[in-house]
Amino acid sequence: MNIKTDKEFAEKMNSYPENIQEKMQNLRKLVHESAEELDSKFTLNESLKWNEPSYTSKDGSTLRMDWKTKNPNQYAMYFQCSTRLVETFRIVYKNIFKFEGNRAILFDLDEKILESELNDCIKATLNYHKVKKLPTLGIKE
Repeated sequence: MNIKTDKEFAEKMNSYPENIQEKMQNLRKLVHESAEELDSKFTLNESLKWNEPSYTSKDGSTLRMDWKTKNPNQYAMYFQCSTRLVETFRIVYKNIFKFEGNRAILFDLDEKILESELNDCIKATLNYHKVKKLPTLGIKE
């Protein structure tokens, strides 16, 4: 897999409080693992969008993640609200994740993330333009 990381991305990841850095690095690791599962030749771009760590790929929708001081006990993954991503995640994983509108999956700081299920969501996002016509975006119900 080819990862292209902007300097600003790395600076932002290092700017979080230490306990948050660990959470954000764990999400980053999951994104990398998910991209690798899609294709070993996958190119993943890490940059800042709206001052949030973001991921883009040739066939995907933008995936962002962040922790905000206004909600210090949670962090989130953000998805483009104009897609079917969160709508589909709600159908498939309604009892597993907490959602914010049609734009985010929320995580409490003390929550154990269900990595396999989140991996499905990440892969659907990074591959969105290839799976957007599938009923559950390629995620098995």
